[in-house]
Amino acid sequence: MRYVLVAACSILLLAQNAAAQSWQAGVDFLIGSPQGEFRKNVDKVGFGLTGNVGYAPEGTPVMLGLEFGFMNYGSAERREPFSTTIPDVFVNVSTTNNFVSGHALVRIQPNTGVFRPYLQGMVGYNYLFTETKIENINVPGQEVASSNNLSDGAFSYGGGAGMMFRVYSPDDGDISDVFIDLGVRYSFGGEAEYMKEGSVRNVDGKVVYDIMKSKTDLLIFQIGASVRF
Repeated sequence: MRYVLVAACSILLLAQNAAAQSWQAGVDFLIGSPQGEFRKNVDKVGFGLTGNVGYAPEGTPVMLGLEFGFMNYGSAERREPFSTTIPDVFVNVSTTNNFVSGHALVRIQPNTGVFRPYLQGMVGYNYLFTETKIENINVPGQEVASSNNLSDGAFSYGGGAGMMFRVYSPDDGDISDVFIDLGVRYSFGGEAEYMKEGSVRNVDGKVVYDIMKSKTDLLIFQIGASVRF
């Protein structure tokens, strides 16, 4: 009975604390600029999306959360015969170079006010992969076959700063505030193997891969929307 009472009190305490927490979720459009060794090999910015969710206990300026992002930093498309034995049927062949990231983050920001500047740190993992797809030439987006040409990953960490400013605050409802979120951050990425636009080549009927390896640092600019509830 004593253990039941302790468990019940613990659940009530957790429920009370959860009710006092302020949750935040957001989606951002991002522009990623390769830096350092990465930029020497990939001199092209990437574009993508990132989403985050976190909570900040009331009365504290700290938010803990998770963030996941996807970025494309190069693509190539061409029209080819389906095969050497079926040269009169053509397909679209597209190759994309992609960057996926997942991070735990700590953000310091005020929980009140129209303007809410913040600083944040993050730690996580980057996953880079190059994929080639064959698509029906008459039905755009209809995949016939695909292959992962190369994939690799690396530890990453970094930090940044930004500004949230409130654009909507309803009188009632679960969503308390809606914000525009502007931010910039630097991600220090570990060494990984990857390819860039044009790295998959056809030489005398054979596929040749130009594989590079370096650190994967990024300077990231983002703009999006966040809600507090």
